[in-house]
Amino acid sequence: MDYEKKYHEEKQKNEELQVRLAAGRAQEEQLKSAIARTKASLPWRMTAPVRSAARWTLKTAKRIRNLGGPRGFMIKARQKLNDRELRKMHGTRSFPDAARRQAEGAADFPEDLYISILVPLYNTPEKFLKDMIDSVTNQTCGHWELCLADGSDAEHAQVGEYCKMRAAAEPRILYRKLERNEQISGNTNHCLEMATGKYIGLLDHDDILHPSVIYTYLKAVTEQGADYIYCDEATFHGDNIDDFITQHFKPDFAIDNLRANNYICHFSVFARELLDGTELFRSKYDGSQDHDMILRLTARARKVVHIPRILYYWRSHKASVASDISAKPYAIEAARGAVADALEKAGFKNFEIQSTRAFETIFRIKYALLEEAKVSILIPNCNHAEDLRRCISSILEKSTYTNYEILVIENNSTEEEIFAYYRELEKNPKVRILHYEGEFNYSAVNNFGARAAEGKYLLLLNNDTEVISRNWIEELLSFAQREDVGAVGAKLYYADHSIQHAGIVLGLGAHRTAGHVFYRFDGENLGYMGKLWYQQDVSAVTGACLMVKRSLYEALGGLDEEFRISLNDVDFCLRLREKGLLNIFNPYCELFHYESASRGSDVDGRNREKALRYEKECELFRTRYSAVLAAGDPYYNVNLTLDRSDCSLGVR
Repeated sequence: MDYEKKYHEEKQKNEELQVRLAAGRAQEEQLKSAIARTKASLPWRMTAPVRSAARWTLKTAKRIRNLGGPRGFMIKARQKLNDRELRKMHGTRSFPDAARRQAEGAADFPEDLYISILVPLYNTPEKFLKDMIDSVTNQTCGHWELCLADGSDAEHAQVGEYCKMRAAAEPRILYRKLERNEQISGNTNHCLEMATGKYIGLLDHDDILHPSVIYTYLKAVTEQGADYIYCDEATFHGDNIDDFITQHFKPDFAIDNLRANNYICHFSVFARELLDGTELFRSKYDGSQDHDMILRLTARARKVVHIPRILYYWRSHKASVASDISAKPYAIEAARGAVADALEKAGFKNFEIQSTRAFETIFRIKYALLEEAKVSILIPNCNHAEDLRRCISSILEKSTYTNYEILVIENNSTEEEIFAYYRELEKNPKVRILHYEGEFNYSAVNNFGARAAEGKYLLLLNNDTEVISRNWIEELLSFAQREDVGAVGAKLYYADHSIQHAGIVLGLGAHRTAGHVFYRFDGENLGYMGKLWYQQDVSAVTGACLMVKRSLYEALGGLDEEFRISLNDVDFCLRLREKGLLNIFNPYCELFHYESASRGSDVDGRNREKALRYEKECELFRTRYSAVLAAGDPYYNVNLTLDRSDCSLGVR
């Protein structure tokens, strides 16, 4: 009986559900009919452009937000516009015309000077193989030979058949079928066994060379005495060489950049004598064998030359590292091992190598401190008790390094509040208050403080800064202690976490003196080719936070007092560079810099006196460094713009 009752209850529920479903369908049909009538109506059709504009506005607003605000959106827009120019300047349109081919082909290079191009093959698709070989045979200059070592398996016998066909038609193509695949390192070493040239070039089996690369490189050999050469490169998608994904415009040779990131990569050509009996590629670094090789050979090279032109085209496809590093996960550990080996050979011990958020094979290197040397922190100050209090409190409360002193260099303060704070500071044994008499001259004030300093290292610091990184002193000191380093600078942020300083580029900006690269970029931005997240060589760093050995500071006579307010830090760094020393930007030393909070902007157009003084110092700088500025910043590619700080293409 219970079952019969339950059956009738379920049947009744089902009938009620069917009634509701029927009613719902009727309402749906009515709604569809109403919508159709609305869309067919004149008002709806007339307001269609308004609705479309509203959708576009909402979509654009979301995109702008995702790109980091209006500035990020504008940077992206400029990059898209620049892509068109890139294709014209660096894609197939940059290939030589008939007249240029004839001129380059007639170049009078020594007969025995040619480049042996090594290409290890493994199951290479015929389309890739043809494009690669064609890019060599189509060179304007015939001083080359192509060495192909084939480790392909039996299922890809067509690789060998195609190569033999090409070699039969061109005697400069040398082909060898290997008994077994020995991976990239082993196969490339077999290519080297075939090579007879004085110079060796490395080409991947799926990439393409610019037709003028051999001519351009041999010019660098004969005119500059180059024994290691590399160029800029583009990554392209699929079969269209003009379909650029990235364009890598590289700096000239920079050892700290190279240790952190294999920025040299392609197209590497070097004098065979640099091998000096050692292996070309070492199999234990397969996946990053080129990084290992570049580190070893550039360390032996007498003259490394960078050609600032895109002359190498790196094909991106599913199995290539250009497409995804996860295609070769072992490459990450191989790269770390290669860098560790190079650091050990350079005499470094107890360092750490960590992947960065920029890329798995872009590294942060943590050098061990050789000693707990005393650091003298020099802070010029005039009034602005609140700024100074924030600065010094952050040092005292956050610093993990303890062997330091703070020298506040008082200059013409008038407010009682600051003198009350000085009396408070004088109770702290780590702080001394010095009094500089005379009008404000940033260089003279720091030189005065340096003479009173007790530390082995000087740390110039603005009073409108605030420490973020607890190990900020260690990060600066770990580089400043090196014998080859001059000045070390930090990554500085504005209060909104946008970037104030990430290294200085010569000639950048309207005055064509020097400017801050990546200025006002979002603090989380990776920067061009990841440059905001690894330690690197730069021409100069800002004096707002700069560490240098006291002995170097004294040897140079400190800051040049002719530069009273501006460009004294850049001038100082360039004088260090003239001594063959490196200046380093370390993004892992981070501070806020509430720039010019204490004295106003150097380039404030509303203050005629400041503007005239700034222009006078700019003119002094341009005159003194006219040759340096004309040569260009070696750490900033000539193809990049000097009008903006975003590393976008400079359309010429």
